[in-house]
Amino acid sequence: MRMLVLRAGLQGSACAYDLLQNPEVSQVRLADLRFDHLPDFLKPLSGPRLIPTTLDVRDREAVLALMRESDAVMSAIPYYFNLALAECAVEAGVHFCDLGGNTEIVFQQKELADRAVAKGVTVVPDCGVAPGMVNILAEYGIHQLDSVDSVRIYVGGLPQEPEPPLNYQIVYSLEGVLDYYTTRSWVLREGQRTQVTALSEREPIQFPEPVGTLEAFHTAGGLSTMAFRYEGKIPEMEYKTLRYPGHAEIMQTIRELGLLDTEPVEVKGAMVSPHDLFVSVVGPKLTKPKGKDLLALRVIVRGSKGGRPAERRFDLVDRYDEKHGISAMMRTTGYSLSITGQMQARGEVRPPGVWTPDECMPAKEYIAELHARGIELKETGDAGTRG
Repeated sequence: MRMLVLRAGLQGSACAYDLLQNPEVSQVRLADLRFDHLPDFLKPLSGPRLIPTTLDVRDREAVLALMRESDAVMSAIPYYFNLALAECAVEAGVHFCDLGGNTEIVFQQKELADRAVAKGVTVVPDCGVAPGMVNILAEYGIHQLDSVDSVRIYVGGLPQEPEPPLNYQIVYSLEGVLDYYTTRSWVLREGQRTQVTALSEREPIQFPEPVGTLEAFHTAGGLSTMAFRYEGKIPEMEYKTLRYPGHAEIMQTIRELGLLDTEPVEVKGAMVSPHDLFVSVVGPKLTKPKGKDLLALRVIVRGSKGGRPAERRFDLVDRYDEKHGISAMMRTTGYSLSITGQMQARGEVRPPGVWTPDECMPAKEYIAELHARGIELKETGDAGTRG
């Protein structure tokens, strides 16, 4: 398999690392605008199978040329490039998946479905953890029950050793986090799709020690298109982010003070975006190069099976890989992208078209791939019981 990974950041590098663990992958092109250096965990894998490649994803012809030499393309590029990249992949006749995160872009990608079918390829947006992994798990739980009353999804990337005042460290992109903190999110209430404010409806969620009690609150993007697919079919469905207690209240205060606004304001004769200033000032303080992270995840599907109350539940606490220096967020997000691309290239994701992971990914095989990487999901709540 010849694989193309777009962007050599945290998630793209983790995706490339995972691809190179598979001897069936003959080549990984890791493409980006520039290469200052490869991360330490990739250096031992330098050689003919790993080809750092300079690429501007805005150069359509260059993108098409690389895609035509590949069996699958995995995009770790910011979401606003993914529509154009998916269009290129379909034109090149190559499988494509991305980390997504913006549901409007996903719906635009879905308009490529007929062209993808004609080329015999699959396009799978939203292939990280949330959206991505959690949607596959939720769909898996839904199909194990006869009827579903509620789907509740909780995910958070957290420092193992939190430091006040925010008890948070950047695990992928501060700008992406702030987008989620300022965008209203879709949920299902009484079977109807509605929007709720980010950082609202906080609730405590208990994980085994040493993680302990976390707080959950609404953020956008995690459900992807599921709130649209299941409107009128499932009464309650929601996605919430997990943080250490107190984080949401501080961030809500910051937001209400206007410090996350994108509209520039005049500061001593210069026009400054509060949002950009916040990222520039706070970003370095939340960047912990030696900080070890964890990822906490819970998906709960409740309903009935055989006329009795039933529940399916999935739990995960994944931690920083000390041996290789790979964060939990990179393991769960970058590896998920890699798994999707490999399954596409092997023809295990079908039929051709444009599908979100919950629509097309074979859950048992996907979960087995996670377990093979030491990402140990705990599945509980046998159908026919209420756990």
